[in-house]
Amino acid sequence: MGETPPKTRMRAPARRAVITAAALKVFAGKGYHGTSLGEIAAAAGVARTVLYDHFPSKRVLLLAVMQEQNAALVEYVGSRITGSGPAEERMRSTIDAYFGFAQTRPEARRLLFDRTDEDDPEIRTVRQGIRESRTQAVTALLAGDMRSVGVDPYEPVAEAMVELLITGLDGVAQWWERHPDMPRSTLVEGAMRLLWTGLGHAPPAATDG
Repeated sequence: MGETPPKTRMRAPARRAVITAAALKVFAGKGYHGTSLGEIAAAAGVARTVLYDHFPSKRVLLLAVMQEQNAALVEYVGSRITGSGPAEERMRSTIDAYFGFAQTRPEARRLLFDRTDEDDPEIRTVRQGIRESRTQAVTALLAGDMRSVGVDPYEPVAEAMVELLITGLDGVAQWWERHPDMPRSTLVEGAMRLLWTGLGHAPPAATDG
């Protein structure tokens, strides 16, 4: 009989990625306060001592996962904002990308936007910082389009409008979780009618008589 080949030792970056992936699922499903490091270690298939080698506390792990997923979201959506084609086409693609992110990575969307840890001041502060960095990043990506419609991307109101866009789209994504039968394409076109055409340019309602 041949000898059993030795197990390949997982490198530290790969092990860290396994831990953060497991933590994302557990945090999103049970919330920060309902989650223990033991549960995350079990979900990742590692000993708690191994988890502590990478993350000294549950708070540190949560913040690392939030920052990781926020960067993924900005990259995911940003490539559509700065893509080729006219502004209307890129806006449609950007909206579709956000809904695609929400559809394929629901745990990440919940962790970034559904707050279950607001009583922890440190997490609240970091969460706010992540939110502001996301808004600033998207504002920078939209700078050219903003200038084309007469909006200075360096004015505070520009970030306020981007915040309106982000939170509005996430509100639709939350509604979609409650109404999963709605086709994604229908949501995209509905959002486009409001965000691109605008309420002020909607066709007049029909009247009787």
